[in-house]
Amino acid sequence: MDQIISPNDMQAVIDADKAHVWHHLTQHKAFETGDPRVIVEGKGMRVWDARGKEYIDAVAGGVWTVNVGYGRASIADVVRDQLLRMNYFAGAAGSIPGAKFAERLISKMPGMTRVYYSNSGSEANEKAYKMVRQIAHKHKGGKKWKILYRERDYHGTTIATLATSGQAERAMQYGPFPDGFVMVPHCLEYRKQWDVEEYGQRAADAIEEVILREGPDTVGAIVLEPVTAGGGVIVPPKGYWERVQEICRKYDILLHIDEVVCGLGRTGTWFGYQQFGIKPDIVTMAKGVASGYAAISCTVTTEAVFDYFKADAADPMSYFRDISTFGGCTSGPAAALENMRIIEDEGLLDNTTRMGERLMGNLGRLMERHKVVGDVRGKGLFCGAELVADRKTKEPLAEKTVAAVVAECAAQGVIIGMTNRSIPGLNNTLCLSPALIATPDDIDAITNAMDKALTKVCS
Repeated sequence: MDQIISPNDMQAVIDADKAHVWHHLTQHKAFETGDPRVIVEGKGMRVWDARGKEYIDAVAGGVWTVNVGYGRASIADVVRDQLLRMNYFAGAAGSIPGAKFAERLISKMPGMTRVYYSNSGSEANEKAYKMVRQIAHKHKGGKKWKILYRERDYHGTTIATLATSGQAERAMQYGPFPDGFVMVPHCLEYRKQWDVEEYGQRAADAIEEVILREGPDTVGAIVLEPVTAGGGVIVPPKGYWERVQEICRKYDILLHIDEVVCGLGRTGTWFGYQQFGIKPDIVTMAKGVASGYAAISCTVTTEAVFDYFKADAADPMSYFRDISTFGGCTSGPAAALENMRIIEDEGLLDNTTRMGERLMGNLGRLMERHKVVGDVRGKGLFCGAELVADRKTKEPLAEKTVAAVVAECAAQGVIIGMTNRSIPGLNNTLCLSPALIATPDDIDAITNAMDKALTKVCS
């Protein structure tokens, strides 16, 4: 790493951080005796901290975001050029990159037609919730206003999106929450809730049971991650999605797929839902849309959903009366266009599939070597390893021990993740989401570090 400022100046940066920055998801008591990690440079799959230590980043920016890797000059260039030409105008007007990216994005999403811009995944999901509520008031006699969500899924950090948090620890102490958000059971077959052969279908049937309990005429939508992320990297079992789609059509329920993590290639297709043949009504996305080079999120709908908001032009309350200030920034769609070009031109969807297979194979071998690995699962370059104290009982490994494995990997120069402040007693899954540019050597280096860490911490 080239030093861009002197060691003394770098210490001043660390001191300023300790004195003034409030870090996300962090207990700061430790910084009274130690220093926070400050990341100062990135290139490809690697980042360097303020002390010059190099890491392989196996979580794409810590939260599954930097899909095309660090140091992409072409994205920086298009963002700079766009900012000089026109940096911002409120989203009531259009922009060149906004129009071009919407067209390009829709070309990857058969059946979807409209793109609503905002600036974070939480915001994108909240827009969808508002759409559902407004449709209920205007077109469903005020009835179909409830929104279902799944245990273990996560949809954002605002009060409304926390009301749909299937991760109890994320929502704790932030209530009371608004009414009308109802949880359905998770679908993790490893931790079975039903002793049946067709587990995917049974888990989906549990959604129908909730609908019937609440009343089908009260339920307007269900929001689901195609692959559950922070709740444990859960790929729904065979038969699940087909049955979910059938249930939604049967009861006239909008299917909202949250692609904030899975979108833009993470699973090996443009969107995670495309792995399962789903035909959604609403799709939300953020994170990998511009790989973290600019803030952008999108709420994408079918034309049928869009038509609800222009059916009665004489009613001044009939259109979608929403605004996102920074949804008017042009840097987001400009970066997103170049991000999509890179994924296409470099064949990163195919690479994700190949490297995902290698990663899952390596994780399977770790499972053979370490009894503490109870289950491995994933899709594309989005994988997890659930750690247990006992394979037979599936007793979760203590969270502190799982954190020690993560810390030992970092000491070796590999940053991995884990389920964090998510589900009480079940924060025991190691999470991996390396950039889509990962090579075989990168994948092997990541799992080799995990092998050593598991040996040191858990033997």
